[in-house]
Amino acid sequence: MSKVKKKVKVIKVDLDKCNGCRACELACSAFHANPKYSSINPARSRIRMVIDPLNDEYVPIRAAEYTRSECDGRNAYVISGKEYSECSFCGASCPARDLFKEPDSGLPLRCDMCEDDPEQKEPLCVQWCLAKALIYEEYEEEVEEQVKLGDMETGLKSLVDKYGFQKLVDAITRMSQKG
Repeated sequence: MSKVKKKVKVIKVDLDKCNGCRACELACSAFHANPKYSSINPARSRIRMVIDPLNDEYVPIRAAEYTRSECDGRNAYVISGKEYSECSFCGASCPARDLFKEPDSGLPLRCDMCEDDPEQKEPLCVQWCLAKALIYEEYEEEVEEQVKLGDMETGLKSLVDKYGFQKLVDAITRMSQKG
């Protein structure tokens, strides 16, 4: 494999500033509505707020890669006197929870940093975070060149993992025969 320069885009979270307002969720879900900005449904958002009001815990997490199995880690972390579960920091779409799954199809969602037409200067969640808890950064990094799955491939992989390859092929065959 060869090394290539890659632009890395990161959204950092300042947990001390986040107040759980959920403006990030609303902006993201509106951006990803079809047609764009036609509705607000936080279940379609690629960023979700994990809220535990008893512990004053507000953790915005972004949808990351799909994983076929849930993790076995159930650790707790204490940060600035507050206790957070390990799942609070996980952005994976996994079988352990319904976060980051498209509500109609159940397919996994993944943050795309609002890279669409028109191109955004910053992802909408960062633009709409009035508490300034979300910080957008870009930098270049040398990495090994890798093939990354697109949204369609990720969705198909999750369907294969859930139902098996043959059932997926059979469903596609039936659909193509119906026209």
